[in-house]
Amino acid sequence: MSLTYAILSVLVTAPSSGYDLAKRFNPSVEGSVGFFWSASFQQIYRELNRLEEKGSLQAESVQQENRPDKRIYAVTALGKQQLCQWITESEEMAPIKDDLLVKFYAGHLVPCQTMVEKLEAHRRQHLQRLAIYQEIKHQHFKNPQALSKALKFQYMTLLRGIHYETGWLAWCDEIMLLLK
Repeated sequence: MSLTYAILSVLVTAPSSGYDLAKRFNPSVEGSVGFFWSASFQQIYRELNRLEEKGSLQAESVQQENRPDKRIYAVTALGKQQLCQWITESEEMAPIKDDLLVKFYAGHLVPCQTMVEKLEAHRRQHLQRLAIYQEIKHQHFKNPQALSKALKFQYMTLLRGIHYETGWLAWCDEIMLLLK
């Protein structure tokens, strides 16, 4: 997937400034795409300019006191059409690129305790992420059937994150038994 469609996907729900958009690519921001897609401020601003030049976005300048004007970006009809077309296209299964798995593949070369320690550190991180997801679910998605169509689809991405973390933790528990 390209950053183009990640940006259009975020902006189609609500116009925003480049700065606010970039915050939505940070996984520490609740409800952000940063949990499953990352981009730097520079990448985002470069892409915003490109999308505006192509007519996929339009920007409105908003004056601010004691600050430079900010630009609020909104998806145009052309941008929405491009996003809809992209959604209908088929996609490949995402490849796994995981340093920890490569280390486990060759883990027989080091003491088992080294791998146990690595696994315990990662387990804590995955537990933290799962807790964040569960809190988002509790705060914003108490009754999934009553959600708007747009929010149901956001909820589906949250569920994927929850399933990923619980699956990872189950794998962790299973291999921890093999290491001890």
